[in-house]
Amino acid sequence: MRAKILVVDDDPDILLSLQNRVGFMGHEPLTATNGKDALRLIGEEEPDLVLLDLKIPEIAGLDVLRQVSAASAPSESTDEETAQTPPYTTPLIVILTAYGTIELAVQAMQLGAFDFVPKPFTSDHLTVVINKALATVALHRQVETLRKEVDDQFEPIVSTSKELNAQLAMAKQAAASSVTVLLLGETGTGKEVVARAIHRWSPRSAKPFIAVNCAAFPENLLENELFGHEKGSFTGAIKREPGKIEIAEGGTLFLDEIGDMPLTMQSHLLRVLQDRTFYRVGGTQEVRTNVRFLAATNINLKQAIHQGTFREDLYFRLAVLTIALPPLRERMEDLPVLIDHFLNRPSNVGLCKRVTLSDEAFQALRHYPWPGNVRELENVLTRALILCPGTIGPEHLSLPAPTPSMISALPVDPVSDPDVLFFSYHKCMDTYSQKLIEAALRRNGWNQTKAAAELGLQRTYLTKLVRQKQIPVKPPANPSD
Repeated sequence: MRAKILVVDDDPDILLSLQNRVGFMGHEPLTATNGKDALRLIGEEEPDLVLLDLKIPEIAGLDVLRQVSAASAPSESTDEETAQTPPYTTPLIVILTAYGTIELAVQAMQLGAFDFVPKPFTSDHLTVVINKALATVALHRQVETLRKEVDDQFEPIVSTSKELNAQLAMAKQAAASSVTVLLLGETGTGKEVVARAIHRWSPRSAKPFIAVNCAAFPENLLENELFGHEKGSFTGAIKREPGKIEIAEGGTLFLDEIGDMPLTMQSHLLRVLQDRTFYRVGGTQEVRTNVRFLAATNINLKQAIHQGTFREDLYFRLAVLTIALPPLRERMEDLPVLIDHFLNRPSNVGLCKRVTLSDEAFQALRHYPWPGNVRELENVLTRALILCPGTIGPEHLSLPAPTPSMISALPVDPVSDPDVLFFSYHKCMDTYSQKLIEAALRRNGWNQTKAAAELGLQRTYLTKLVRQKQIPVKPPANPSD
């Protein structure tokens, strides 16, 4: 990278020498002979690197470093545990001085200096220091770019619902502290989206956000995933590996599907929440942690406690603040803004030049019960974007046939709202007829002749319907099915 490097020194010979070295390396040099001009150029030119002499007029080099360090500190951070001085200043500063002492070097490094180079120094030494500093600048920029790309992959919270916005307001209030938050809601309601929003709103936003799906690992692997392991703790453990808790240090750990965590692991997690300490797998040394915990589940935890599959003491540790996300069918006023968001987000560029949603398609979306909630809506609209020629109609939505339980969950009454079944009449009739035939077969011991007589159908017609609807003609192997 071609960098902009500010050289600050009051000795004209050294200043010229450093300027020539910077130019010879292919970078753009800027020069200043005093601390006041140095601060002005740092503000105006925004250099990538500053080579700063300590003994300069007007404002001493150490005071220049102190002011740049103060400007680099995250002023919005109010949490004492997370408000830490950044590892280096912005821009990076390399101290050059002929009065180098250990005490002075320590002080400069504590203020955020990247390196401390005593005079006299060789050109080769300076080249190595400059290249190392610029590699760090490039790394910082890459990290920021990747962090932004990761954040952009997750949708913002889109809602006009009073109920949901009340829950989000509560979440925003809780974000400023480090309290544990429990997110409840059906699959697809946006629990991870809210968890990431809490992290972004919190003083820990510059630190990692790590998500762990507790249902995706068996018990022994989940323990290793969370706590890490020591070298030699099991076959194949050739070195110490940190777990997700250590990786999230200073940031947020999101425990998704916490209701599916095995009981033994629940007791281990309880210790972490109580004492902020844990042991790696195979380890004997206690590890302290500074992590903010968020958890989510679509399971009724109170019922799970009653059934003995979830620890009550862990529940109370997790539910310091509970955020309940309503399902989409209970906040249908959000449907228009969600549709607009999913159809017009930047990631859809290239799927379709211009797309509109027909009134019939909107009514079909409005009267569908959305068992998969917002995630299902996103998938339906993405599929429609791919298939449609320009105007999305009901035929592009490919909505599945509603089951009786789905229909009973509709937020409208078919009598008072006669449009409710206009798009799905045949699907509903097909679903009900299948249920009727299956019930008749069960009642008659899977005898098709008796079932046909009970339904008032000819035996051959019933056989045709069974074949068309792929209805089983024998009882299931498991009677409970």
